Amino acid sequence: QVQLADSGGGSVQVGGSLRLSCAASEYGDRSLSMGWFRQAPGKGREGIACIDIDGRANYAESVKGRFTISQGDAKNSLTLEMSSLNPEDTAMYYCAADGRRDLCHVESIPLYYWWGQGTQVTVSS
Repeated sequence: QVQLADSGGGSVQVGGSLRLSCAASEYGDRSLSMGWFRQAPGKGREGIACIDIDGRANYAESVKGRFTISQGDAKNSLTLEMSSLNPEDTAMYYCAADGRRDLCHVESIPLYYWWGQGTQVTVSS
């Protein structure tokens, strides 16, 4: 059973930046497919960024050019650098992971097997 610890959310003003982090519990020597999705009040889950074991990343159009996902120093960890934030980015952000490979498609992220507890991002004007 993998447990994900996501953190780093907060409240910022329009144009601000935040950095989210996620670390997975021990998964042996295997690599996880990992990514982030978000859910705003009254809306569905939106996959926003993922990175595969070779470091290739995919982004939703809504965040492309503003968000950067990267692998952390520890195995099966990652970060999400968010800049130029706007009120439409306000949501609960979840780290997600899955043991299957070739899952780095943004539409797949909300279907990953394991989720973190979520971290709130609020952008105010």
